[in-house]
Amino acid sequence: MLPRSMIDSFKTYARPVFAATVIALTVSACSDDEVGDVSLGLFTTKDIKIQIFNDPEVPGVTCHISHVKADLDFSDPSDMGISCRQTGEITDEMIANVDRSKSGEVVFTASKSILFKSMKIRRIFDSKNQTLMYLSYSTKETQGSHKHSLSTVPLWGTKAWKAPTDVQ
Repeated sequence: MLPRSMIDSFKTYARPVFAATVIALTVSACSDDEVGDVSLGLFTTKDIKIQIFNDPEVPGVTCHISHVKADLDFSDPSDMGISCRQTGEITDEMIANVDRSKSGEVVFTASKSILFKSMKIRRIFDSKNQTLMYLSYSTKETQGSHKHSLSTVPLWGTKAWKAPTDVQ
């Protein structure tokens, strides 16, 4: 049998850890941006979550991100998918505020584990083809690969579209 002091010590530390775990699971399950949740099976703690991301600079673009969430695991898998579409007006003023560098800018970040892994979405503007590109990727190499996925939103048919000037 365990000494009384050891049992009391366990109770002292176990309650806050248990409470924090319950709160974290409750908060993650009630995310406003979560629109889908698919279980990967009865005997696993992993689910596929589908989240909405609305571009803060270009609110006429909505992305749906799918990724595996492992609630009781130290590390979430790195696989993810992204699909972005025009869901509202896109204007020239919105595109004027978009980073024009080849590396674009990070517009979304989510932690994927306590081990310094995160999922990021980077917006890159292809001015030649008048297209917004959204690249989702993992910041930690997994099995020799940095997992990533790409989706594009062409500006054709929007108020922001400009005819290419260097047509050959």
